[in-house]
Amino acid sequence: MHSSSQQPELLPAPLPLPGSAMVNHRVSLQTEGTQRVILVHGIRFANYSVADRAAEAYALVSLFEAGYADQNDMARCFGYSTRTLRRYQQRLRAGGLSALARPQGRPPARVPVSEKIPERDRTILRLKAKEHSNRWIAGRLGLSETAVRKALRRLGWKPDPELSLLQLPLEPEVGGCQAQPATTDSATGNQPMQTPPSAPPPPASPPAPLPTQAAAKSLDLNPLDRSMDRLLAAMGLLDDAPPVFASVQNLPRAGVLLALPALLASGLLATAEKIYGNLGPAFYGLRTTLLVYVLLALLRIPRPEALKEHSPEGLGRIVGLDRMPEVKTLRRKLARLAALKGSYQLGCHIARQRVAERGKVLGFLYIDGHVRAYHGQRTIPKAYVTRMHLAAPATTDYWVNDQRGDPLFVVTAEANAAMTKMLIPVLTEVRQLLGPDRRSTVVFDRGGWSPKLFRSLLTMGFDVLTYRKGRTRRIAETRFSRHQAKLDGRRVKYLLHDQAVRFLKGKLRLRQVTRLTDSGHQTPIVTSRWDLRAIEVAYRMFERWRQENFFKYLREEYLLDALVDYEVEPDDPARSVPNPARKALDKELRLARAAFTKLQERFGAMTIDYVDGHTPQADFEKTEEKLRSDMEKTTARIQKLETRRDSLPTHLPLVEAKKGQEVVKLSTERKHLTNILKMVAFQIESDLVEMIHPHYKRVEEEGRTLVQSIMQDAADIEPAEGELRITLAPLSSAHRSRVVESLCEALNQTNTMFPGTQLQMRYAVANPRS
Repeated sequence: MHSSSQQPELLPAPLPLPGSAMVNHRVSLQTEGTQRVILVHGIRFANYSVADRAAEAYALVSLFEAGYADQNDMARCFGYSTRTLRRYQQRLRAGGLSALARPQGRPPARVPVSEKIPERDRTILRLKAKEHSNRWIAGRLGLSETAVRKALRRLGWKPDPELSLLQLPLEPEVGGCQAQPATTDSATGNQPMQTPPSAPPPPASPPAPLPTQAAAKSLDLNPLDRSMDRLLAAMGLLDDAPPVFASVQNLPRAGVLLALPALLASGLLATAEKIYGNLGPAFYGLRTTLLVYVLLALLRIPRPEALKEHSPEGLGRIVGLDRMPEVKTLRRKLARLAALKGSYQLGCHIARQRVAERGKVLGFLYIDGHVRAYHGQRTIPKAYVTRMHLAAPATTDYWVNDQRGDPLFVVTAEANAAMTKMLIPVLTEVRQLLGPDRRSTVVFDRGGWSPKLFRSLLTMGFDVLTYRKGRTRRIAETRFSRHQAKLDGRRVKYLLHDQAVRFLKGKLRLRQVTRLTDSGHQTPIVTSRWDLRAIEVAYRMFERWRQENFFKYLREEYLLDALVDYEVEPDDPARSVPNPARKALDKELRLARAAFTKLQERFGAMTIDYVDGHTPQADFEKTEEKLRSDMEKTTARIQKLETRRDSLPTHLPLVEAKKGQEVVKLSTERKHLTNILKMVAFQIESDLVEMIHPHYKRVEEEGRTLVQSIMQDAADIEPAEGELRITLAPLSSAHRSRVVESLCEALNQTNTMFPGTQLQMRYAVANPRS
C-alpha cells in the first residue's frame, strides 16, 4: 500500500521548451536560433526570420485582425509599443506589404483608406449593411466578435446601410434568377403562375477561384483532423474542403458510394457550379453541400434535423471529411443557396440533360399535382387534400414524370392553381425540353378536363389522354369486346368499347375508349391518339398508378411533405381570388335551401297521412297553416340572400379580400431546391435498379428494396495511388451478393473520379467468410 495520502500525478505538465513564450491562452511562439514560429491553438500560424522585421510586423497585424491576440499582449511579448503596432496596421492597410518594408526617410503621401479597402473589410461592411449582427458576421468569416466590432469602428460604419455601402462597388448576385414572367393560359386568359422563362437566361459567370483552391489539395496530413483546412476556410482562403480519405474497415453505410457515378452523370454538381459559382470561403462548400444532401437522402436521412441521430464522424469518413456537416450548418448552406434563387435554372438544366440521355421514355408524360398540407400559424391559400378529404392550407407542386414513373421536373403552382390553369405553362416548359418537332402524349386525371384546353394542347403539338368527366350515356354491355396483349413485359386484358366523340359543338373530334369492369362499372377514357390500339390506350391511362406510387414513395421515404422552412414571402396583392363575402352568402343559401327542402318533405308526409286517414282534419289544418307560413318565410329569405349575393362581384383582388390581414404565401425557393435534390436521389435509385434488372429476377417487386440494402451496406475504403477502392461486405444471400458484383463491374467501367479529387473509384465485393 502506498504510504502517502496524496495521489501521485499521472500526467505531469510538460516542461516549456527553450525559447518558447505564451502570448495568451491561444497564441504562443518558439524561437530557435534565427527562426521564430507563431502557433495558434498549437497550429502553425506564421514562421519567419527574426531579422525580417517586415514579416514579423505582418504576422502581428494578422494576429490582431483575426482576433487571436490584442495589441497589449503582443507589445509585451514581442517588445513593441502599442503605438508601433497600430502604425504597422495602418501602413499595411494603406500600402500593402511593401509599406511594412519601406526605406528610411519621410514616408510618401498617404493613400486614403476609402480608396483601398481590403476585401475582408468590404465583406464586413456589406454584411453589416444587410443588418446582420456582429456575432453572425464573425461566425461567417471565422473571426472573433471583437475583431468585427473593431473593424467596423475603424471603417467608420454607421447604422445606415446606404451610407455604409457608398464606398463599395456594386457586385451582382451569383447565380441569381431574373424575374420570371407570368405565363397566360390561352384557354382561360388567366395568369396562373410565375413560371421560369422558356429559355433560361445564361447564368452569371462564377467568381474566379482563390489561388489556394486551384491545387485542390489538402494541407492536412491526418484525414481525421482537418484543422488546417478549417483554419484556411476561416481565413477566407478555402472555398471547399478537398476530400481526404483514410483507410477504414467495415465502415457502415459506405455502400452509398455506389451512387456516385449516377450522381455525376445527372449533371447536378457541374450545373450547380455554373449557376451558383461558390458559397464563398467555407469548409463545406457548394460541391460538398450538394453531394452530402443527395447521399443523405439516399441513406434515408432526407432532412437536416435527422442528422442529430447519427454520428457526424462516421458519416464524414464516407465522403472524405473528418465529420459531416451538422444540422445548423446544412440548414445555413441550404438557406444560402435559396437566397441565390437559382433552383428553377438548376431544374431546367437537369431536365434537359435527362431528356437528351433518356428521350425514348418520353413518348408518354404523366402530369399530376401533389398537395403538401401546411400546419403552421400563417394564413395561406387553401387546397383540397385528397388523403385528408378536406380543404386545408397547402401548397401544390405539379410533377412531370416519364412513362417509367421517374420524375422529369417539378413546378410550384401559384396560389394552388388548378390543373386546367397549370397545363399550359407546364407544357410550355416541356416543349422547350423536347424541341419544336417532337410529339408526346400527355396523361392526366379528371382535374385537367377541359375541351377548350385540349384544343390548345393539340395546337402546341401534344396529344391528350385523360378520363372523361361528367355524366355519360351508359353503353350496353353486349357491345364490349375482350382485348388482351403483352405490354412492357406483362399480360393485360380488358373489356373495351371504342367509339368517336365530339365536343365544342362538333368542332373537336376525339376518341373514347370505355372499359367495363367485372362489377359492371364503366370508365370512359378520352384521347386524341387514333393510331394506338384500344388496349394500349387503356393500359397507358391506368399506368397513372406509377405516378401515384411515386408520390407515396417520396412522401414516406424522402419526406416530400416535410416543412423545409418557416419563411413566407409577399403574395401578389392584385391576384384575383373568390369574394369571401359571396362565399359566406353561398353557405347561408345552401342552409336555407336545405331547410326549405325539409319543410317540403314534412308537408308531403303530413299530406299523405291525412289522405290515408291517419291524421285528423283539425290537426292537419293547424299543421298545414304553420308549415305554409314557415315555407313562405324561408322562400322570402332565400330570395333576399340571392339578391344580396348577385349584387356582389364573384372575385376581388387579394388585398381587398384580406383587409387587415397580411398578404403572404409560403416561400418556395428552398422547398423547390430540396425537391430537385430529392428528385435527383430518386433518379439515381431508378438508374441503379435499371442496372441490376438483367441480374435480378424479382426486380419489379424488390428492386428498390435491394438497392436500399446495398446503400446501407458496410464497406472497406482504401485510398491507393490514383484509386479509391471500395470493397462492400457480402449481403445476406449469395445471389444478392452476385447482383452487387455485377453492379460493381458495370460501375467500374464508367471510370468515375470521386468529386473534388483525382481518385478513380474501384468497386468490389469482399469474399464471404468460410
